[in-house]
Amino acid sequence: MNLELYKTFYFAAKYGSISKASEQLYITQPAVSRAIKQLEDNMECTLFVRTPKGVKLTQEGEILYTYIDQAFNFISAAKKKIEDIKNLLSGEIRIGVSDTLCKHYLLPHLKHFNKAHPAIKIHVICPTTPEIISYLKAGKIDFGIINMPFYDELLRIKNLMEIQDCFVAGEKYKHLSTRKQSLSEIVKHPLILLERSSNSRLYIDRYFQDNSISVTPDFELGNIDLLIQFARFDFGIACVIKNFIKDELEKGYLYLIEPLEKIPPRSIGAAWLKDVPLSIAAKELINSLECEAKEHWQQVF
Repeated sequence: MNLELYKTFYFAAKYGSISKASEQLYITQPAVSRAIKQLEDNMECTLFVRTPKGVKLTQEGEILYTYIDQAFNFISAAKKKIEDIKNLLSGEIRIGVSDTLCKHYLLPHLKHFNKAHPAIKIHVICPTTPEIISYLKAGKIDFGIINMPFYDELLRIKNLMEIQDCFVAGEKYKHLSTRKQSLSEIVKHPLILLERSSNSRLYIDRYFQDNSISVTPDFELGNIDLLIQFARFDFGIACVIKNFIKDELEKGYLYLIEPLEKIPPRSIGAAWLKDVPLSIAAKELINSLECEAKEHWQQVF
């Protein structure tokens, strides 16, 4: 199918003039006439009749013009839609993120992004890190926000913000915060950790192993908010992310217990499939998350 023939026909029909069609298409009048003749030969019917004022569509020409006009309208609508997406005036983003990272990290930044780009629809689901990876590979989300470290050869990962794990406790264990404690001393007290399936728990387990410490936590909970509350109510010493407990530390609800064996810092990252390009809106959100996180959290340390 020669689309140029249909384009030439469309402009001749639209303006009712061979000369005006040639002006719009920047081709000669004979070239317009030849294109129309070729299209008529292909369709085995007459599409125009000549009049003193120009050209007039036949019944067959009217039918063809109706459909081609619709096609051009669809093309124009598609071009506008693409321009809107490029200018962040339209689109949607599907994000997978844990409950904790959604509340303490994504939500504050999402508010700013939504204010700047209100036309972008945002869908958020809150599964575990393994589920986020499954959803990515199934095409159910555009990107995930996960606790690092994490590696998968199918994924591209961008570090968004450095985070620091720490030990905290309530009033009952306040005396342990007056000086640094050895890890062997800390684990003599009840421990409150995340469930074993979480990436954060795997990281802390490796930290204990690297320091030749074997632990059996007294409490294993589903998210950091629960760890914070259990620590506040003196159930034991919890391992949480320092970046997310600034208020609790400042108000004296929790006390920082520093181990002599420092916990190495790690990161929060955005993950997406290497072979699937991110939408412009998703790229913009990831970039804004990275920039705002650096400005917002640098004071924590």
